[in-house]
Amino acid sequence: MYNSNLDIWIAGAFAAVTVDLIVYPFDTLKTRVQSPDYNRLYKDAATGAVRRKALYGGLYQGMWSVVLSTIPGSGAFFTTYEAVKYTLTNASTHHHNPENNPLPFTHSLPQPIIHAISSSTAEMVACLMMTPAEVLKQNAQVTNVNASKGGQDAKSAMTQVIARFKHRPWKLWSGYTALVGRNLPFTGLNFPMFEFFRSHLVEWRKRRKEDGGIQTREWDPLVERAALTGMSASVSGMIASVVTTPIDVIKTRMMLSASENNKGGGDESAKKKTAGRGTLKVGKEIYRNEGIRGLFKGGAIRAAWTAVSLSMYLSMYEAGRFYLENRRREKDGLNTRVEVDGSKEEAAI
Repeated sequence: MYNSNLDIWIAGAFAAVTVDLIVYPFDTLKTRVQSPDYNRLYKDAATGAVRRKALYGGLYQGMWSVVLSTIPGSGAFFTTYEAVKYTLTNASTHHHNPENNPLPFTHSLPQPIIHAISSSTAEMVACLMMTPAEVLKQNAQVTNVNASKGGQDAKSAMTQVIARFKHRPWKLWSGYTALVGRNLPFTGLNFPMFEFFRSHLVEWRKRRKEDGGIQTREWDPLVERAALTGMSASVSGMIASVVTTPIDVIKTRMMLSASENNKGGGDESAKKKTAGRGTLKVGKEIYRNEGIRGLFKGGAIRAAWTAVSLSMYLSMYEAGRFYLENRRREKDGLNTRVEVDGSKEEAAI
């Protein structure tokens, strides 16, 4: 890999911010469905019908907290992921260039395990930066901006939420363990599957070219890399999101309980039970009160938007990294460019 850390940071941050802007409304809907106050806030008490204006209004509430944290968070994730993956791959006894091993030892870990370790390490680093934004975002997503207090005009959702944490900022890291608990299995499942699917798609594409089934220059390599990455990410992301939906519900409940917004009615006992509780205890509480369906609330929405967002996210990241790598090669006077399968060919001069 010829990319610098800055290349990886730029590609990851650009992809993350762009995708966040597009899919954020679906994340808001998921949070509202998973909220313990869903029935009170978004359903009519008399008829049980969904109050569409309340449910679908203000879908971008809390958006900027995520955008501002995504830039350092996504950059940290991909920088760590690529570095750990590169280091572990070169230290493997299966690697064809063991002399490039930067570690004082070698190992025989299979590639899926390397991808799982790399993505999990990167996720723990990124979650330190992302947790405060997640807490602010999810509380803002369920804040009623139309409510006024004491005859004053209603404040923005984010302003109201920030005010609740003014005297206890440490609460912004509430739910870190739940966020890590959700993201570690998600990334641990997703990235090995993603790398597996993508490598097989690349091999299939390469064989088709060699057999003459596809004209070699029919697709631009950058577009081809983005397309293959997007298809792989879509499938792997959907599978991983369904499996990890229960911990996502637990994370949502823990982060919502971190706010002091307990005075406006709703299920007070549920909030008090959730506040300050560990991940497992909150999960047991949800299962006891709402059953298995409670642990999978919002699962369909999450699977759909994860498939779309992850497909866009990783395809944009890979295309950006691919472009920056080849541009850096040209800038450094190298007359080779990287192809989709990782091979190098002479560049036109």
